[in-house]
Amino acid sequence: MQLQLGRRKHKISWKQSLLCSLTLALSWGAAMPATLAAETVTIRLGPFQQSVAIADLEKFAKTGKLPENLQIFSSILTPQIRELLTKRLEVDPAVADKFIDELKRNPAGKQFISSLAAIIPGSTAESLQATLNLALRQFNGLSPLGFLRAYPQENITVDASQAVSLAVEFNPSYWQSQIFGTLLARELSPPAKINTNFPASFDPAAIGKQTVQQQTFIVRDLQRNRTFPVDIYWSSGNAQEPLVVISHGFGANRKFFSYLARHLASHGLSVAAIEHPGSNSIAVTRASNTANLAKLLPASEFIDRPKDISVLLNELAKLNAEPGRLQGKLNTRQVTVIGHSLGGYDALALVGAEVNLKQLRQFCKDSLNIGQAPGDWLQCTATSLPEQKLQLKDERVKSAIALNPLIGDLFGKNGLAQVNKPVLILTSTEDALTPAVKHQIVPFSQLRGQKYLLSAIGGTHLSISDPTYQISAATTIVKERRGEQTQALRQLLQGVSLAFIKQQTPEANIYRQFLTPAYAQTFSTSQLPLSLVWELPANLKSWLDLVEK
Repeated sequence: MQLQLGRRKHKISWKQSLLCSLTLALSWGAAMPATLAAETVTIRLGPFQQSVAIADLEKFAKTGKLPENLQIFSSILTPQIRELLTKRLEVDPAVADKFIDELKRNPAGKQFISSLAAIIPGSTAESLQATLNLALRQFNGLSPLGFLRAYPQENITVDASQAVSLAVEFNPSYWQSQIFGTLLARELSPPAKINTNFPASFDPAAIGKQTVQQQTFIVRDLQRNRTFPVDIYWSSGNAQEPLVVISHGFGANRKFFSYLARHLASHGLSVAAIEHPGSNSIAVTRASNTANLAKLLPASEFIDRPKDISVLLNELAKLNAEPGRLQGKLNTRQVTVIGHSLGGYDALALVGAEVNLKQLRQFCKDSLNIGQAPGDWLQCTATSLPEQKLQLKDERVKSAIALNPLIGDLFGKNGLAQVNKPVLILTSTEDALTPAVKHQIVPFSQLRGQKYLLSAIGGTHLSISDPTYQISAATTIVKERRGEQTQALRQLLQGVSLAFIKQQTPEANIYRQFLTPAYAQTFSTSQLPLSLVWELPANLKSWLDLVEK
């Protein structure tokens, strides 16, 4: 797949508004051959209707100048909109076929086509699918103008209100990730014939033999006037095993990964599941009636959350030295942090990723718009911090597992290159909250040390949550695929997480075989393809290079 990018004016790229520009084009029309498409576009906005000649819109698209009869639309047909209308996504025919097929089967794809049908009264799902396919094949890729050129009708009536709604619901970053998922699925299919000679009696995804114990502690940080609970899971295993700290995401709590904590403890690891008081479910629910993101997520949380973990390690080191059931079981000198979503940011910051607030502010000032994903908006709450850069590294943290992490622009272009410790990232191609390409795939490519990318094609932001974990309405705004549907992913995560953590121990060689594409393939299904790689395939790297421009 190739991405053709126009000249960058006004600092707008296709990444910001591919979907938005598509819906705007449907609202305003464009020039196209008379034999294939409309000569006029009728815009419907509530009771208001206005017919616009295609020839006049063509002049605007070519010259940027508005004919006299379009001056009424001058507040909408801006130079920025003109640039957005020229963006184009080029797709080779093989990928076009698969992309359209996936779109028809995918629930979100069906919803997208249904929304397009509402934008163009009188259209059908079949006609829209055919138009998308034709646009991808015959008009140099998918663009707003190309879509209209491929739609054969003398006049197109467009509901502008529906078009705006679609632009809000389907952000461009989400669809980038959908395309990435299509490409990745092609890499995985047909499945490679790999000899998987894993010992039948040994599977790190299976429950361990140790009896798990659990106890809740309260940590009080008097210096920051901050108090938080932590659940500690342990067994009678080796006291020298690494300690694991689990950090939940925005609006969640320490029970989010209970199944994973118990699994690791059953294999002899000690696990501390922390709860961050400024961004847990209680704090978010309390602030859910406000539209002020600064109250939903205080900027200070981007500093306080990683510090919570460092403070916790200080307290656990004391507990480890005191007489009691946990004496000698908390190896705070060798720690792996597992974080989900905003907790993934915590994990990466603690292994050395440098937060670049200057670059984040630039993005939030110049590029943030209504078409961006929730994660892109959420990260911008950090811009009110006074610093230019943040270094929150804790030398006791030896590796990080970042699951559907919220990264975006937090580390800038070079912050992740500072990490020289092992990192495992999970990405899910239908994650609409922290879309895969911007928040996981691009960051993965920026890492320079030992790294692994676990991909769930069709997974969502909460697919790896504990099936018994209750999701509140205040913390989720999109449909999620979880529970029984994603059991294979959670099992693979159990095995891969244990194998990854064990790389810090004398048993590293025994567990290394489970950090391979072959092991991931044993859990992969047609409904939920799974993969584990150390590097992106060459063709995906090429596509990513274009996306990052």
